[in-house]
Amino acid sequence: MDCTIIISLKFYMKIFKTILFALPGNESLTENLAQQMNAEIGETVIRQFPDGETYIQIKSDVKGKKVVLVCTLHQPDEKLLPLYFLSKTVKELRAESVCLIAPYLSYMRQDKRFHPGESVTSKHFGALISQFADSLITVDPHLHRRSSLSEIYTIPSKVIHAANRISLWIQNNIKNPVLVGPDRESEQWVSEIAKNAEAPFIILEKIRHGDKNVEISIPQVKEYKNHTPVLIDDIISTAQTMIETVNHLKRVGMQNPVCIGIHAVFVDNAYQRLKDAGTANIVTCDTIFHESNKIEITDLLVQGYKEL
Repeated sequence: MDCTIIISLKFYMKIFKTILFALPGNESLTENLAQQMNAEIGETVIRQFPDGETYIQIKSDVKGKKVVLVCTLHQPDEKLLPLYFLSKTVKELRAESVCLIAPYLSYMRQDKRFHPGESVTSKHFGALISQFADSLITVDPHLHRRSSLSEIYTIPSKVIHAANRISLWIQNNIKNPVLVGPDRESEQWVSEIAKNAEAPFIILEKIRHGDKNVEISIPQVKEYKNHTPVLIDDIISTAQTMIETVNHLKRVGMQNPVCIGIHAVFVDNAYQRLKDAGTANIVTCDTIFHESNKIEITDLLVQGYKEL
């Protein structure tokens, strides 16, 4: 056989050693990842029996292959069992390894026992994922009292950061921006994005007059009256913090703000409520499929997978 043909065959065997499986709702992201990774997309049947139990069938050959399960984990309780069954099955079918790409990683908030008897769910969720996945890739997990993901997960993990992409989007789309952090805890993160976007930033100051009476002070208001405020948060869930901040900015005469979040959780009617509050634009990264997705991070996930 011609030497060129042998090399070519080996090359394609190497490419298709990785196979991606999309959990329901993650098909578009999986297609983008597979295209950039030159990888195969696996075929599965995932459905429920009439009694609500999950049925899993893997139709693709996974023997000796590196399996990547793609599942962003908002509303995680309904996704966890299919993810668990799928991972366990590909291992039974002799996959070489299983990597979980979860752009949004849930169960990160409850990382300590605030009240007697509470479950530290972040610890238990991390232990469970670590039992059936060999590695994990995610985007800006909500690490409050933890310094790294390795304190919760015992498997190799890679954290992708969206800050540079947010800075670039601001540079390309907003004239005369001023970044706004909701509190002092956000200052380090907001200041980094502001520096890369070559934009000024301000941090709101909360003056507490009582348990329920909190005054928001906006420093340097007059200096930034002609700027476009840009509110930034990692997760937009109920959107209540952003809505309150939008109202404060409007009361002091600033322009309608642009709201940017990494993860578009948007529970119930939070997205519409934030729009109705008087925002100029609402922008999120594509970690959770949503109409507000305008900042793409797929290539960062691919790079993270290669590094991991």
